[in-house]
Amino acid sequence: MKPSSLIFQTVIIAMAWFTVNSQIFAEEPVKPPAKTEEKKEGDAKVDGKEAEQLIKLAQDREELVMPGLKIMIKKGYIDVDAKVCLAEGFLELIACTKDSKEHEALISVDPKAAHIHAALLLIGAQPGNPAMRKEVQTEDGPRWVDFPPRGQEIEVFLVFNNKDGQPEEHTIDKFLIKGMDENFDGVPVEPVKKEDRKFPTHTFLFTGSHVFKDGEADPIYLADESGNVISLSTFGDELLALPGVHAHANEALAWAVEPTHLPPLNTKVILRLKPKKAAAAQEPKK
Repeated sequence: MKPSSLIFQTVIIAMAWFTVNSQIFAEEPVKPPAKTEEKKEGDAKVDGKEAEQLIKLAQDREELVMPGLKIMIKKGYIDVDAKVCLAEGFLELIACTKDSKEHEALISVDPKAAHIHAALLLIGAQPGNPAMRKEVQTEDGPRWVDFPPRGQEIEVFLVFNNKDGQPEEHTIDKFLIKGMDENFDGVPVEPVKKEDRKFPTHTFLFTGSHVFKDGEADPIYLADESGNVISLSTFGDELLALPGVHAHANEALAWAVEPTHLPPLNTKVILRLKPKKAAAAQEPKK
């Protein structure tokens, strides 16, 4: 007997429930949604026990297709529906949510950032935290400490059809370039060597944004509020981020669109996210 479609339509919601409950930066522990006596068709709410059952059921499948998301569970990557939203100019983001920061992002994605987070959890990716400043207690009293971003490395690709109509995978660095030889205000700066203009990586950290909980109100996944899905500049609430801290003042913007191989504006593309496997430990030489 095949599970009902409703079960698989709620798997991502189940994972999102665990996303919320696993966040150590929530203002207070998040309680699971209360059970209702009767569940109506299309009702997406789940409690902890239901979530565990749904996740186990989903992880036994080869793949899981959801609105805006294709989760290749056994192959270990996810495909996110997206479109090109900027063809030229400086960038603060690789990816943003729809109707948020398209003026400074390379692509916009269809699903919620929390659902992308949940999909990464489903294939075993481990989140960390965005760059942040926290108050810690020391022998000399409380003080503020800067924490760098951390999380599992995620390889980032764009997938779109080549001239023969076949889907082709490209590392994201192919579409970024060091900014022109002047800053945002047009003031000349030291020329950038051609070999130094290439974006250095296609790997980002699964920082996992934050969940904010205010009293009895529903918890908020901050990347869904801000639109910051994959960032170049440091915002402190992004889903994926570069290592280190990167300013986002206008005069500090470093990277721009490299349009040479980028599909035209508004072209539908796939954002592919692959958790990077840790290198196998080598046995010591005898």
